[in-house]
Order: sequence, then C-alpha cells, then structure tokens
Amino acid sequence: MVDTMALLPPFRASRRPPYLTGGLIADDEVLLDAPDDRLGPALVAAGQGSYERASRLLAATRQDAAWELRDRYVRRLAAFARSRSEWYDTWRAEAPQDVDRLLLGAQLAVDRAWDSPARAELLREVSPLITAAARGEDRDPVPWRLALDHARGSQAGPTYFGELWEAAVRRAPLHYGCHVAALRYLATSWRGSHRECFDFAERAAQDAPAGSLVQALPARATLACLTEGSGTAVARERMDAAADRAVELSATFAAADPWPAEIRNKLVFVLVRLGRWTDALDQLRMIGPYATSFPWSRESEDPLGRFLEVREEVRRHALIHPRSEHGGRVRSGGH
Repeated sequence: MVDTMALLPPFRASRRPPYLTGGLIADDEVLLDAPDDRLGPALVAAGQGSYERASRLLAATRQDAAWELRDRYVRRLAAFARSRSEWYDTWRAEAPQDVDRLLLGAQLAVDRAWDSPARAELLREVSPLITAAARGEDRDPVPWRLALDHARGSQAGPTYFGELWEAAVRRAPLHYGCHVAALRYLATSWRGSHRECFDFAERAAQDAPAGSLVQALPARATLACLTEGSGTAVARERMDAAADRAVELSATFAAADPWPAEIRNKLVFVLVRLGRWTDALDQLRMIGPYATSFPWSRESEDPLGRFLEVREEVRRHALIHPRSEHGGRVRSGGH
C-alpha cells in the first residue's frame, strides 16, 4: 500500500553531532521501498481505484523500450494488486487484451502461485498467461524473465530453460532481470553449488559494457553464496572482485537516487558480510533515504529496522577502525 504518511514532513528528533553520524541521514528520514516520481502517482491512483496512471506508465516503458523500468514497475504494481486489487480488476474487465494489462496479470498470477504449497501445479496453469504477454509485444524481455522464473518454480529441465534463455537474450542481451532469473534457476538446478553460478555471472559481467546493471550480477551471486552457500566454496578473491564491480557500477549513478537503491542495498549486505566496513559506509551514504526490503527481509520480519541496525553497526565499525584490515580495500582497475 502507498504510505501517505511518507508525504508528510518527518518529525525531527534530536540528532548526533555531524562528526558522529558518518555522513548518514537521520533514521527518521529513511524510507522503505519508496517509489520513484513516476511510479508513486500510479500507486496513489491505484489506491483510489483508478488504473489509468498505471496503464500509461507501463505503456510509456514499452514505447520507450525501457525494459529495466518496465520490469521494476510491473513487479511493484503486481505486489500492490495482491493487497488492493480493485483497480486491477477494473482494468482487466475493461481492457482484457491490453498488452500491459496482460503482462501485469501474468506477473500477478506467478506471484500468487509462488507462495502456495501447490506451486508447481498452479504455475502450470499460469503458462498461457505468460505466453499471451509475450505475444503482446515481441520486443519485450519481461515476459521472458517471467518465463525463466516460471521454469525455476515448476522445476523445468535444462533444455527448456536453455530455449527460454536464448529467447530472452535475443530480445535484450543486457536485461538485468532476465540475468538474475537465470542465475536463480541455475543456483536451484545445481543444488547449492555456487562456483558454476559465479562462472555464469562473471562471464555475463565481462561481456557487458561499463554502466550496465549486469555488472552487479557477480555481487548478486556473492549474496547468494554468503547466505545460502553450503556447497562448493567460492574463493574470497572472487567475492571481493564481485563487490568491486558493483562498487564501480554504483559510482556511475547519482547519490540518493531511488533507481540504483536495490543494487546498493544488496551491495551493502555483501560488503558487511565481507567485513568491508568503510566501503559499506560509502554505499550507505550513496543510498541516502532509500532502503529496500530485499535483502534485509532475509534476516528480519522488520526489514527497515534491520537496515537501520546494519547502518549503525557499519557506522560504528567504520568510524572506530577507519581503513582497518577489513575496513576497505584498494580496488583494482578493470575486471
């Protein structure tokens, strides 16, 4: 749901002197999963029962071939529709064959099936919805990201997965969402063996230009290794190099920007696990007020509270032991 309280001026509590904050904004200014200035109005309108703004937003991403934005907006709108579906139900009734509505409906159906004990069976019933979304706009890689998620959830075999992956990258070779979906499928298929996942992520990043979100894929593989890995070990040097790539990518975006917030939150999680406190503090400054539920929801049912706890832990470590052995590392140029 849209947090209308976030629109009000926050209460200003007493704060530490600036030299003790580590350059971080106050806790009461941090927002969880805050929408950007395009998605926010669409969510507000949806909360009022109107789908027109969401329709125009998704249509604009399709017309502009802004596939990364389209992927993100579809996920967020589907999450909102799970708790407040009136606006979506109206859209489906009034425009059942609308290309953007079809994509949103497929995402919503996958999300609903995913949380069911009968996931595999329910996902089989969702297949026609994904196919319809893919046929609606042939250039769009987002239905193929959905298809890759679907393949993981339905335990599809590697041959079928390979066909989906080929179709996805043919449409958008650098689409980050499809790469993450493929990485997660591979991690599931290899039952916790993370070396192969690292190989896939590193190859993709090496082939991607500087500034591409795919540069963050090895850090995404590192996060999985650090939280799920009990199988094949991955060398610390590879994880540090993955974090370095993501640090370099983060530097290409403006500070306190909601667009790279998801990547920066994951990067902080990785840097903390690697004990790179000063680098983590640098990223927290870049994050500004934009906390994201993932990855903090992995550790707590209160992801915002967990994010603030980690911020405080990082601040204390980085300020007490600046540039200590684990406080940061000199990044090599080019990977």
